[in-house]
Amino acid sequence: MASSALTSPRTLPARLRAAVLQLAGRRRRPRHRLPRSKAHVPGQRRSRLLARALVAALAIVALRLWFVEPFTVSSDSMEPTIREGAVVLLFKPGADVGWIQNGVVVAFTSPADGNTAIKRVIAREGQTVAIRDSELYVDDVAVPEPFIDHSRIDATYFGPEKVPAGSVFVLGDNRGVSIDSRDYGAVPLTAIQGTLLTGQK
Repeated sequence: MASSALTSPRTLPARLRAAVLQLAGRRRRPRHRLPRSKAHVPGQRRSRLLARALVAALAIVALRLWFVEPFTVSSDSMEPTIREGAVVLLFKPGADVGWIQNGVVVAFTSPADGNTAIKRVIAREGQTVAIRDSELYVDDVAVPEPFIDHSRIDATYFGPEKVPAGSVFVLGDNRGVSIDSRDYGAVPLTAIQGTLLTGQK
C-alpha cells in the first residue's frame, strides 16, 4: 500500500538530524572522564583538619601563658566588688607598666606570703596616701569610692604615707578585713602580674 512507504512524522526529525551530523562530519563521540582517584582525598582532608586543630590549640596555650589567664579569687578582701570564689580573667601585658593607674584592680605577688593577691591601686610613686575616718585621701584630695561600704569601716585612720619610687600603694575594697599596703607597704611594680579584665568597677 502507498501509505507503507511514508515515514512517520515522529521519526523524521531524528533521522534528518542524524543525516546532517553525518554530512557535516560533526558526530560527537561520547567523552569518557577518568574517574577521580579518591584513595588519597580522605587522608589529605584528615591532615588538614589535624593541622588546623593543632594551630588552634597552640594559639589557646599561647594566649593563656602570655596574655590572658583565668584566676579564682581565694579571699574576701575585695568584696563586694569581687566575691570570694569568683573566677576572673587576668590580663598579663608583660613588662609594660604604663597601664597601671589609680583605681585599677591588679594581681601581684604578695609581699606577705608570696601568693597571688588581688587589690586596687590607690596611689603611685610620689603620691601621698591617707585615710581619715574611713575616707581616702591622695595628695590631700578626697577620693570618691562608691564601691566602699563606709559604715563598716567607721573610725578608720591611716598615714599619711608617701609611695616610694617604682611602687604602688594597694588596698582591698573590703577595708575592714583586707591585708594590704597598710600592713606590708607599697608593692613593687616588678611584682605586678597583670590586671583584671572582669570584675572591676
